[in-house]
Amino acid sequence: MAIPAGAWRREPVVESAVVAGPRDRSRAIWKIQLKDRWNVKLREYRRGVRLRNSLKEKLREKKTTYGTAITIGHPDISDILGNVGFDWIMVDQEHAPLSVGDIAHLFQAMSYSETVPITRVPWNDVVMVKRSLDQGAMGVVFPWISTKDDAIRAVQSTRYPPQGVRGWGPRLTGLKNPNYFAEANKEIFVGAQIETAQAIENIDEILSVEGIDAALVGPNDLSISLGIPRQWDHPKFKDALAKILESSEKHNVTPGMLAPTEWQKRMKEGFRMMMLPCDFDLLNTAARQAIKDAKDFASTL
Repeated sequence: MAIPAGAWRREPVVESAVVAGPRDRSRAIWKIQLKDRWNVKLREYRRGVRLRNSLKEKLREKKTTYGTAITIGHPDISDILGNVGFDWIMVDQEHAPLSVGDIAHLFQAMSYSETVPITRVPWNDVVMVKRSLDQGAMGVVFPWISTKDDAIRAVQSTRYPPQGVRGWGPRLTGLKNPNYFAEANKEIFVGAQIETAQAIENIDEILSVEGIDAALVGPNDLSISLGIPRQWDHPKFKDALAKILESSEKHNVTPGMLAPTEWQKRMKEGFRMMMLPCDFDLLNTAARQAIKDAKDFASTL
């Protein structure tokens, strides 16, 4: 984490005591707030505060959490989205063209934020998981968890021995918190992505594995695996969701949805870890709406 010069004290943020106008005044206030956040981060850095994962706290309290996914590998994206109020941001290595270096930069750019950084790894692979956690991820989403053995392997890859097989080597995260080794095992979030017919058959065994925090539905792949692509009202799909909800309640695991497919409906059904549109979709929607608004207005002139 780069600590800005003068972060340990309040420095003047405007050159003159006179603020020219509302825009300058708003900018000055924003700079003060940003420096205050850095002051807090610096104090935490110096004290080596306890590692804390607010996402896991909220899930334990049965709160609904909201997140998005980052697929664009520029730190401005995580900087902006980290400041709008999401509970978590998932950097997607499974489907997006992102490297470990990319996720390190994305996590660093949002290091000031209260939003929890997590990542979806390309596969249930201990090396991929280790490298992602070492860059500062506070949670890992595992695709294609279809058996109990898959779930056990996933959890173990996020834990240091003796609970797991993760090797030591955290970068800035370890420097910030000298107690990282002692606390990481209980604070790292683990999400099992449920997206195959086999996973539905084995759902009770999967969610019985200690360390699984959330059962995250991949609705597109799940519907394809069930032989009913994107047929959200099909009885097979509805039955699969019902089994996930039932098993999640039984094993005290949070049910979630990793796609903004009918998210309002899914929340009513009981899913509590909700992914809203990703960066790509947010940019696309906002751009299309902006040009539509401009053309609609022009037509009235």
